[in-house]
Amino acid sequence: MRSFYLVPIAGFLASEGVAEFTILRYVTGETQRPAKDDLTIEEPLEISLKFRRGSNLVRKPLSITMRTPGNDRALAIGFLFTEGIIPELSGLLDVEQESANSVVISLNQEVNLQRLERHFYAASSCGICGKTSLEALRINKEIYLNSRSPVVSPRLLIMLPEILARHQADFAHTGGLHAAAFFDARGHLRGVCEDVGRHNALDKLIGTELLAGRTDFSDLLLLVSGRAGFELVQKSVMAGIPIMAAVGAPSSLAVELAQRYGMTLIGFLREKRFNLYSGTARIASEI
Repeated sequence: MRSFYLVPIAGFLASEGVAEFTILRYVTGETQRPAKDDLTIEEPLEISLKFRRGSNLVRKPLSITMRTPGNDRALAIGFLFTEGIIPELSGLLDVEQESANSVVISLNQEVNLQRLERHFYAASSCGICGKTSLEALRINKEIYLNSRSPVVSPRLLIMLPEILARHQADFAHTGGLHAAAFFDARGHLRGVCEDVGRHNALDKLIGTELLAGRTDFSDLLLLVSGRAGFELVQKSVMAGIPIMAAVGAPSSLAVELAQRYGMTLIGFLREKRFNLYSGTARIASEI
């Protein structure tokens, strides 16, 4: 049996999201030896808002999230959009990478500061708590998902995890990243983002599309590399994504939310099988 003992003797940046460390590797029955190991970088990102209140320019820290550096502007925009802070991008003036770990978003409209308080800290392992996310769904926008579009086949679905795995470049080096990917109804990969936080990976993916000019997500299928937690379903519903598939398991609250809004939710999509929890009309019959 192999065992490993990690000692950060030295480290340097291998890529934007990966750091290479010199370690001592212990293998049972063998002598310890120096080795190289790639680790996922995890650093804090502060997201702040700037807007005018009368004649005053207000700057408000909104959130500190532990993330993998890269696509920070997309992460910030995706976060604001999927949490319902900016239901549409018409109020956006600018997105500035102020420093390596700080993004400032300028708005052309005032925001409710009391509602922002609950967003101030989000760790890399979880999103905003369920209660406030449900409030965001109820308050911020009307959400309608076409119950019969798009339609995908089971045969196509079981091919997607392998396609995603081939495009998880940093995960292949570190084993420490979550991924989120968009596919169209024909199974063509439209985008993929990785991050140490699964909700960050999704925010980066959605934010990248928003910055590229997309306003409609109704023709896309989302695949995430881990479990289908409530916060991921919530963000997907907020974006109007009709189909979400996960390699891992969903939670009970995630399934309830998907059923409430008519989202197609798929879990355990691996080894050429899957479970369908909601939205059966979008899955084509192959009988």
